[in-house]
Amino acid sequence: MSGVRLDRFRWWHIDQVLPIEADLFGAERWSPAMFWNELASGHFYLVASDDDGSVLGYAGLMVAPPDEAWVQNIAVRRDAQRRGIGRELLEALLAEAARRGARSTLLEVAADNGPAQRLYAMYGFEPIGVRRGYYQPSNTDALVMQRNED
Repeated sequence: MSGVRLDRFRWWHIDQVLPIEADLFGAERWSPAMFWNELASGHFYLVASDDDGSVLGYAGLMVAPPDEAWVQNIAVRRDAQRRGIGRELLEALLAEAARRGARSTLLEVAADNGPAQRLYAMYGFEPIGVRRGYYQPSNTDALVMQRNED
């Protein structure tokens, strides 16, 4: 995947990710304060950028000691989708989870987001439950998926 670089998500990336967040998630988008809080909490976040430094996507991971990790988000700008960027971000989060000793990695995905569910399934995530009305204000259910290390 030439021309795409993964770097640590820093505070100065927030302004670039907000339009992506708004476009993809609408009324359910994260606020700037939510991103600031994730970074201030020391969670592991990455941005995917092209050669000119434009942010194409981002992803975050929270590790919950002793051995659990949660994928907080993965998002790829619409005009950069279907290029393997989401897959590369997911692989980087899973590598970090393993590096930190996570035996189990979990995530929530919108119940109506089939493409994301298929991507996660390719990496060994299996559905373990549903959070009814998790995404607000649309009241969309979230499918909880889990991947265990062998």
